[in-house]
Amino acid sequence: MQKIRNIAVIAHVDHGKTTLVDGLLKQSGTYGSHEQVNERAMDSNALEKERGITILSKNTAVRYGDHKINIIDTPGHADFGGEVERVLKMVDGALILVDAYEGVMPQTKFVVKKMLALGIKPIVVINKIDKPSADPERVVDEVFDLFVAMDATEDQLDFPIVYAAARDGIAKMDMSEPDGDFKCLFDTILDKVPEPTGDAGNSTQLQVFTLDYDNYVGKIGIARIFNGKIAKGDNILLAKADGEMVKGKISKLIGFLGLNRMEIQEAEAGDIVAVAGIETVDVGDTICDPQNPMPLDPMHIEEPTLTVVFSVNDSPLAGQEGKHVTANKIRERLDAEMNTNVAMRYETVGEGKFIVSGRGELQITILAENMRREGFEFGIGRPEVIVKEIEGVKCEPFEHLVVDLPAENAGTIIERLGRRKAEMTAMVPMGEGFTRVEFEIPARGLIGFRGQFLTDTKGEGVMNHSFLEFRPYTGSVESRQYGALISMEDGVALAYSLFNLQDRGVLFVNPQTKVYKGMIIGEHSRTNDLDVNPIKGKAQSNVRSSGADEAIKLVPPRDMNLERALEWIEDDELLEVTPISIRIRKRWLDPSDRKRYGAKK
Repeated sequence: MQKIRNIAVIAHVDHGKTTLVDGLLKQSGTYGSHEQVNERAMDSNALEKERGITILSKNTAVRYGDHKINIIDTPGHADFGGEVERVLKMVDGALILVDAYEGVMPQTKFVVKKMLALGIKPIVVINKIDKPSADPERVVDEVFDLFVAMDATEDQLDFPIVYAAARDGIAKMDMSEPDGDFKCLFDTILDKVPEPTGDAGNSTQLQVFTLDYDNYVGKIGIARIFNGKIAKGDNILLAKADGEMVKGKISKLIGFLGLNRMEIQEAEAGDIVAVAGIETVDVGDTICDPQNPMPLDPMHIEEPTLTVVFSVNDSPLAGQEGKHVTANKIRERLDAEMNTNVAMRYETVGEGKFIVSGRGELQITILAENMRREGFEFGIGRPEVIVKEIEGVKCEPFEHLVVDLPAENAGTIIERLGRRKAEMTAMVPMGEGFTRVEFEIPARGLIGFRGQFLTDTKGEGVMNHSFLEFRPYTGSVESRQYGALISMEDGVALAYSLFNLQDRGVLFVNPQTKVYKGMIIGEHSRTNDLDVNPIKGKAQSNVRSSGADEAIKLVPPRDMNLERALEWIEDDELLEVTPISIRIRKRWLDPSDRKRYGAKK
């Protein structure tokens, strides 16, 4: 029986999970001396590298002495909470990272609640102790209070604490000690995390917690072996969540070490492996022995709370920039996404339209951004929350929102959120002129709020939210205050006309940008929409006058990336997404159509 420990690294977004895993990989001697390793090596996807966030949970393994430690790095963003919940069922211990200044944040609360309910004993790592404003003692008290509030058992409350600066590879058991390396963290893991239960002699039981996809071998299920052994070439039974049993054969068995995956011949209880060869495998399914099938409980997967409509691009500039523009191509790409992403769903509605449901705006914009980079061209509507009927009452999702902001902006933000039906539940001074305010708010109220929030706090505010529950519907919520500047002509925007338009509002386009009738080129400074002509050139005449040729000075346009644009649009507007540009347009391009449909509404 090999000596194994299975741990998950969980924390709020940006508290240093992936950096800590980097340190564990380096200091365990897993990398050879010749290997060149990037920072945040576990964030393999291009978007993860750019944004500095983890989107998909990933697993690795390190050898420390004669032990193998399986480590799962989880996402910290609320939109990917479903990933964390599943991962926790696969491990026997958890490293909870908490930032030594920010302390306990909404996502920390969310993951701690899930972890305590599963009876896992945590190791608390107070990270970033090298920050000038760090206050580790206060943060330890906050973590203890959180555990008490979440009904932790006596054993769970007696948690070990490691103080670390993961970026520099420093860890110690007491703040008064000199800086050491991660040896104390490895020793704590071996000492405090229990060995996996289960016996190699029992009937085989593996449960799948993450999916991967490979063009050669198809769907891959990453699973933990709870009992028995598994070998390449074994015949197995796959127990689905609905009770169906499917026969299959393991065509490939993959083990993990460092950043490498290698083919192995067999593995036994306690280990985490990847299996290929079963096309119908899904998250939560059990792979069991055909002679003595004993399925494990299927997993609960978090419900989506937002929907957005993806459609074929039908603008006048359609098909000029993208490679994949047809409904069939978009459908194939959404099918491929559903193969590995269990928190999302989609259905076809009408010709070339697909309703995609997910956990939040970030999850949906990441799908759209990935599709755009792969050469797709499509339209996206405004996100809408999923409304359910529970016991005859119309209910909508509510979020727990936490904002950290300069104290002088608190009044403005509380007032703005009040208009969006938010209820304030707590307000705590954070020191250094910052205040933390907590709210309960309908998820609808958060759509389109982030841009306004950053403007009001001059970019210094930080907002985080996590799903709370479904509650009775709260009536209409205030949305965007300003109208749009809409192009009334097809052509190319000219500096002369943009110069004259910039007094009317904030522009989104540069000179020489292609525009078309019905495309939105800026935000109006008033509440109504305004049709404007951005392609009008200067009338030429052969008479010279002294003041006529003043230099044209243009204010740089507002940069509308995918997320900002998706938050900005209203119900009668669409986003046209291509590999090169993101354009905002009216759903009905012709002004008379807009009036007619507006009157109907």
